[in-house]
Amino acid sequence: MTGIRLLTFNALIRGDVRPRLRALAGILQEAEYDVVCLQEILHRGSARLLGRRTPSYGFRAAGGFALLRGGLMMLSRWPLVRHHFTRYPVTGPARTELLMRKGAQVAVVRTPGGDLAVVNTHLSANRDDDWTAGNRYTRIAEAELQTLAALVAAIDPALPVVVAGDFNVPRHSPTLTAFRAAAGLDDLLSGDSSPTFRPTARFPKPPALDQIYLRSTPSRALTGDARLAFQDPVRLPDAREAYLSDHYAIEADLTLTGPADHRG
Repeated sequence: MTGIRLLTFNALIRGDVRPRLRALAGILQEAEYDVVCLQEILHRGSARLLGRRTPSYGFRAAGGFALLRGGLMMLSRWPLVRHHFTRYPVTGPARTELLMRKGAQVAVVRTPGGDLAVVNTHLSANRDDDWTAGNRYTRIAEAELQTLAALVAAIDPALPVVVAGDFNVPRHSPTLTAFRAAAGLDDLLSGDSSPTFRPTARFPKPPALDQIYLRSTPSRALTGDARLAFQDPVRLPDAREAYLSDHYAIEADLTLTGPADHRG
């Protein structure tokens, strides 16, 4: 049996990015997470900053040159056997968000209990805040989720899978229900409707947009529980207080049971 502590967090590309990332790096360095999935780490300089300040995470995945592919970065205390990025299909309407080249980052993590596939993703935002069937952004989400389901299906069936990130779709929407069924995933936060986007005057009751899904195998069970994190303001390096993001993080305590199966 292997315990795995995983965190997923949309770190927000606007505002005081570098001070917030320095504060985030300090928290991650002191925390006991094994794998961290980050979204909206847009610039290579931001990835370098996090890498320098989190030396206890000896393994990292972040593709691209000046801009990171999908704005995605993964930190791990265990070896990343391999990783790759797949971009979601480009669909209208035209929007600056397309510059982020959103998609999914798939990595195989070599844990003490055997290899585990971790998928870090960030889907397109729904600018209409309307997730009903037929909405133009709902159609975009459906196309992206079809791509993601195919990526999950292509992962070696002998590997347990974690899919985590900012889905920009409410947890209990039919769109996500259909995706989970197609991908064969269990919702680690099923029944929890707590918002993962920090409430504001404009959005007093935001939905749960960030998710963690699991896939076990016949011989290796992947289970766990999860909770919100990073809900309170933190002190930045210049002594100001600020929230780390407009999102909350989700941290999960996972348990992997069954015979270790290193596939490299």
